[in-house]
Amino acid sequence: MTDKVLTESSEKQGILTPDSLSVDNEPELISLRPKRLTEYIGQPEVVETLKIAIQAARKRKEVMDHVLFHGPPGLGKTTLAHIIAAETEGEMTVTSGPALEKGGDLVGILTHLETGDVLFIDEIHRTPKVVEEFLYPAMEDFSIDIVFDKGIHARSHKIPLKQFILVGATTRVGLLTAPLRDRFGIFRSLDFYNETDLLTITKRSAYLLSVEINNDAGQELARRSRGTPRVVNRLLKRVRDYAQVKGDGVIKPETVHAALDLEGVDEKGLTNLDRRYLKTIIDFYKGGPVGIEAIAATLQEETDTLVDVVEPYLLKIGMVLRTSSGRRVSPDAYRHLGYRVQESLF
Repeated sequence: MTDKVLTESSEKQGILTPDSLSVDNEPELISLRPKRLTEYIGQPEVVETLKIAIQAARKRKEVMDHVLFHGPPGLGKTTLAHIIAAETEGEMTVTSGPALEKGGDLVGILTHLETGDVLFIDEIHRTPKVVEEFLYPAMEDFSIDIVFDKGIHARSHKIPLKQFILVGATTRVGLLTAPLRDRFGIFRSLDFYNETDLLTITKRSAYLLSVEINNDAGQELARRSRGTPRVVNRLLKRVRDYAQVKGDGVIKPETVHAALDLEGVDEKGLTNLDRRYLKTIIDFYKGGPVGIEAIAATLQEETDTLVDVVEPYLLKIGMVLRTSSGRRVSPDAYRHLGYRVQESLF
């Protein structure tokens, strides 16, 4: 009698029912990340380096070297870390530099890693010094030293670790300490993507999202994506929404223009913040040179936001010049924003 009541109650709640529920038929969250090196688009030198390192480690039946990726946000550092874990058939643990507040946080993670597992630390340059010092022996000797007590009663105990792969990612490699940087066996920089690779990424993502996009629209989207896969995927989703609500669901060049104008993204991929940054230097500081702190104060934005998010692309396309005396705006930026170029300033 009791079992019958429990079963009926459970079936009402949908816990033990043998029937398929609506939640069982819901699609999983679509991930646009490639899962293997063969699926990865762009960064050919980085991909080739990883292929060789993974195959060589597999032949020797060893764990591959630790890897450090650096470059602007959105270029695929996290994606490559996931791919390394998939290719080496190891479990992946994800954390970030700021999240590791004390040594015990890192020790707890390291002692739970098995042989061949991947530990991914994003923004590794922001790891506290006291935590970073635990990484040195862990990376080099696969062990950690724990000190008990203090003074004359202090004693050290070495804890052996399984051989793991540390994958670090940073947007500001110059802030990494030399002892940490030198312990990485593979050190690769990720650069901005060209429009051909971005078009390929756009078509692949559109296929995964089940949205139709013609070649001209894909090229226009790639052109406005700041050379960054994360940006092209984000803009593709916004254009898809616009096409489904304002159009017939097919992404065309005119759809891209209308949707991205609404987003504030111009034909060169500059956002409202980018244009405010350039106009601030022109209007308030006569085109520069001016220090980044002064620009950040005028814009009321964080300095790190300008250095990590805004400046890399503007420097890449030559609209900003970084000099010893500060930032300067180039003639191309004047023309793009509709200002008259003052030749005397250049």
